[in-house]
Amino acid sequence: MKKNILCLIFGAIPFVFACNQSDKKAVSAVKDSVLNTSCYVATFEKDIASMQMNSLASGKVSGTLVVNYAEKPRNTGTIEGKFSGDTLLVDYRFKTGKDTVSVYTNPLAFLKKDGKLIMGVGQIETTLGRSYFVKGKPINYEVGKFTFEPKACK
Repeated sequence: MKKNILCLIFGAIPFVFACNQSDKKAVSAVKDSVLNTSCYVATFEKDIASMQMNSLASGKVSGTLVVNYAEKPRNTGTIEGKFSGDTLLVDYRFKTGKDTVSVYTNPLAFLKKDGKLIMGVGQIETTLGRSYFVKGKPINYEVGKFTFEPKACK
């Protein structure tokens, strides 16, 4: 009898744990609700980029970024990150071209100035398959090719 009760108790533990996890996900989803959505567009020579950015209740941002290059395949992906003062640091997960199944991730930095987002250029290093801006090396916002200007969202 004791053996059956122990089996029942240990058998129920995964279900209790699973219920706890779904409650945490529900709280997380409420915490990360979208506060507002902003849209931006940038051009450089014949290249065009568009970004839709959601500001979340948690203080983070998420959204999409599409870069249409005149001479190279199109990059389509998502951004996730957060503002630190007037600097937005995001991870850009994207696909290149139409037929590729590979997904790449690069860090991007934007300086918010006069309502615009200026894309910066910085030295990147990769450790354990993840790319980061090199600590201690400045990000240059004067040589970047894209300055995103606000536009109406569709």
